[in-house]
Amino acid sequence: MAGSAGRRRRGGINIWPGFVDALASLLLVIIFVLLAFVLTQFYLTQVLSGRDKTITNLSKQLNELTVQLDTEKSASAELKVNLGKAQDELQSLSADRDRLQVEAGKVAMMQNDIDALNALKAELEKKVAELGAKADQAQGQIVLEHKISEDARAQAALLNQQLEAMRQELAKISQALGASESLSADQKVQIAELGKRLNSALASKVEELAHYRSEFFGRLRKLLGDHPGVRIEGDRFVFQSELLFTSGSAELGENGRAQLAELAKSLVDLTRQIPPDINWVLRIDGHTDRQPIKSSRFASNWELSTARAVSVVKFLAAQGLPQDRLAAAGFGEFQPVDKADTSDAYAKNRRIEIRMDQK
Repeated sequence: MAGSAGRRRRGGINIWPGFVDALASLLLVIIFVLLAFVLTQFYLTQVLSGRDKTITNLSKQLNELTVQLDTEKSASAELKVNLGKAQDELQSLSADRDRLQVEAGKVAMMQNDIDALNALKAELEKKVAELGAKADQAQGQIVLEHKISEDARAQAALLNQQLEAMRQELAKISQALGASESLSADQKVQIAELGKRLNSALASKVEELAHYRSEFFGRLRKLLGDHPGVRIEGDRFVFQSELLFTSGSAELGENGRAQLAELAKSLVDLTRQIPPDINWVLRIDGHTDRQPIKSSRFASNWELSTARAVSVVKFLAAQGLPQDRLAAAGFGEFQPVDKADTSDAYAKNRRIEIRMDQK
């Protein structure tokens, strides 16, 4: 019996290994699912983190744009206020200008009427003189011939009547001319008063400009001294072109830059002392000799002289002189200081002139 039972146990089906394999496979599947879930969660976390950063950056940019918009609105409001003030001032100035134009038109019309009346008066006086001459001639003939005919008397009476009518008309015209001249005189007095005030203001500004021009001249004379390449002609300082430029060139050389740099320092100090209401300008004039330019860059001496003047203006502006107070002009060979056909005359004519002037 015991042997029979042992054989039945050995010959039975053993399911435990299969169960273990199934459990192992299920465990692997569960681990894989958990790993996939963890990776998915990590990926989603990264995506959400990036989205939060993006939203944060966009919020920051939106705040900056809001601040900029507020700033622009404030600036726009201020500009509108300034524009309104400027428009009011412009309207006021336009009204004053229109009023002055109307007054000037009235004065011009009155002057035209006066001129027409004067012309008519002269014409009538001429006719009166002619009629008087004719009357005198007729009277003389009557006296000389002692023949007073009815026709002569009628003609003399008619001439006298015409003469009297002309005299009456001349008196009326003279009266009208006097009234017109009286009205025009009032206008002229007002215009003369305005002219006196304007001339007084202009004279004051001219005196101030002359003062600073004199100081300008004195400083330049002290600064430049007896430099062999610089001379004084009237109200301007003259630099020989060879001192600043090489032949046929509009580029400042090193020596020229050094000379102008020293000049600019003194000019900057002087211009800072000039009140802003004085209307002055520093003119730089370029001149050449009469010899034709032979350069592919400059078509004529006009272009060369202008380019040299502009080079000096640009250098002075770079040294600190106000650009709105600088002016450049080129005269070519058409304003020589020496008209001789010699090398010395040509050297004198090649020059850069600097002077303080009124705009």
